[in-house]
Formats: sequence, C-alpha cells, structure tokens
Amino acid sequence: MSKKIYSAAIVGTGRIGFTLGFDKKREQPASHTMALLANKRVNLVAAADTDSAKLNDWAHFVKNAEIFDSSEKMYSAFSSTNAGSLDIITIAVNEDAHLQECLRAIQARPRLIILEKPVALNCAQAEQIAQAAKQNNVTVMVNHERRFAADYNAAKVYAKKIGTIQSVRGELFSGLRIYGKEFEADGTYSLLHDGTHLVDIIRFILDEDLKNPLVTGIFKDEKNVVRNFCAHFSTPSVADISIAMSGRSRFFSFALDILGTEGRICIGNGYAKFYQRKESKLYSGFFSLSRDRSIHLPKKTGYFSNMIQNAVDFLDGNAELKSPLSEAIADLQTLEEIKEQLKN
Repeated sequence: MSKKIYSAAIVGTGRIGFTLGFDKKREQPASHTMALLANKRVNLVAAADTDSAKLNDWAHFVKNAEIFDSSEKMYSAFSSTNAGSLDIITIAVNEDAHLQECLRAIQARPRLIILEKPVALNCAQAEQIAQAAKQNNVTVMVNHERRFAADYNAAKVYAKKIGTIQSVRGELFSGLRIYGKEFEADGTYSLLHDGTHLVDIIRFILDEDLKNPLVTGIFKDEKNVVRNFCAHFSTPSVADISIAMSGRSRFFSFALDILGTEGRICIGNGYAKFYQRKESKLYSGFFSLSRDRSIHLPKKTGYFSNMIQNAVDFLDGNAELKSPLSEAIADLQTLEEIKEQLKN
C-alpha cells in the first residue's frame, strides 16, 4: 500500500526558509525548503513572502510550486475546493512576525505547523499561539534543531552512563548583543535568538526544567546594552547548572560540558566527545577520564532532515513530536526569568 504524500507550504523564503540551503560549509539540508524537498513523503506546493525578489528566486528553484505575496492569499487559494488543503505549513519568518503568521496559519487549519524558533517575542505572545492552536485543534512543533541531531541525541543517551551528574556548563559566545530593552520589539538580541537553543538543549538532555536563575557577571557596554552574563540554576537532580553568554566575542561558539561522577560529555558545534572513568595510565591507584572510542556518530547529524522526518512520522501516527510547542514555551519562560534580572 502506498504511503500518503503530505502537501506542504512555506511562509518566508529568506535564510532559514531557503538560502542557507546553498551554504557549502553547512551540513545540508540547512533550510526548511531543502529539507522539505529532500523528504519523499512531502510535496512542497507553495510559498509566500512579501519580498518579491526572494520569492522569485525561490520559484526559479522549486519548480511547479505556486507563489503568493502574502500568506493570506496562499491560504485562501488552498482552502478552495479546487486546490484542497495543506497538511504542513512552515513558518520561517523573523521573530517579530511569528505571532501574526502563526495565528494566520492556525486559522488555515493544517494538520501540522512547523514554527521557527523562538516561539515568539515573549511568553504572552506564545500563550496566544498555544490557545489558538488548542481552539482550532492544530498541532505546532518548533524547530529547536539540536533535538533532532544525532550527536545531541547520543549525548542524551550517554548522560545516563556517566553516573550522577555533578555539573552542566553551557556556553554561547558571539558578537551579537545579549539584551537591550530597545531590541525587545523585534527580537534582535542573542538571549532570545540564540539563547533559546542553549536553554532548550540543556532541558532536552536533562529532562529538567530550568527555573529561578541567579544571574551574575552582568557586563553592559557604554550604551547600557548587556554583553555578558552567567545564569545559575539548581534542579532536583543536578545542583550545579550554569549558562554563560557573551555578546562581545569575535567568534561564534556553542558548547556544553556535562560532568558526571563516572564520566563526561563535551559537545558543541562540530564536535562531540564522550569520556568514561578508567584505571589511570598516569598514576597508580587512581582513576582518570578516558575517551570512549566506542561511540560512533554518523558523518551527518541530520538535524534538519530528522526534523522533517519526525513531522512525517507524527502525521502517520507513528511518533510523538520531539519538539512540541509546550517545550518551546518552557524555554521562553526560562529566558524571560533571566531577562528580568538583566533589566534590573
């Protein structure tokens, strides 16, 4: 019996929506368009964007698909008797348009919405999305990509093999400002834009919520914009969790260091190292950490393709979503708790 082909449309044909798929240095597929096209169970039938140049570039690449200069026109076309309905709608627009575009997509009542992270600019907007989704019986998943990556899933499994977890260190360094009140309106600050990934992957690996942070090490520049901070958390099972972010680095770095009583995990962009307690080769009567060479990861993490496959499996009724809306809202709640202390 042939399997159902799911129809999909995308709102936003910019970087994450389309053009990162041409970045030769990135693991591909690296955009929503390329990942949707790569899955044989998905038929990408339409796109909408207010930028005509971007939309036309997309149309030249994705043959036989329809294009629209607004999402409203696209939904109207596909709700007609002739066109039929959409199974998947992907929202790949800037953070400040997430609320409006997601609410529009929900009204179109697809079977699944794939929403770019973060959910919205703040928790109040995220709750509006959640309420609308519930009222219209529409499921929303959020693209926190590391939840789908082979290396981070291996880390989640390995975390149960390193004894009691003693500490977790998360670091995110870049040149983008961490926080400034004037940037809340469009979300162009790293705490929201990148910090959502750091908070989310720690919560994913530990299966713990991060609440009541103690924020220290706050550094502000001459314009009173936050450029550095460190947030400390304790959970019922891990007493020492910290997140450090810098917005004055001349490089980009994303890293986790998870220390257990029996081993260690060091993972970040481009590397994943796993360690176990072994009898020391350096000191008699001591144990040291030794690299565990038994862990073999695939050359590709599959972070984007696995996300689309999870969507297909969910629509087939064979899997739960690995990145549901509720988890992404919990991430946003943590970020807002940090933000309140940065403000003060």
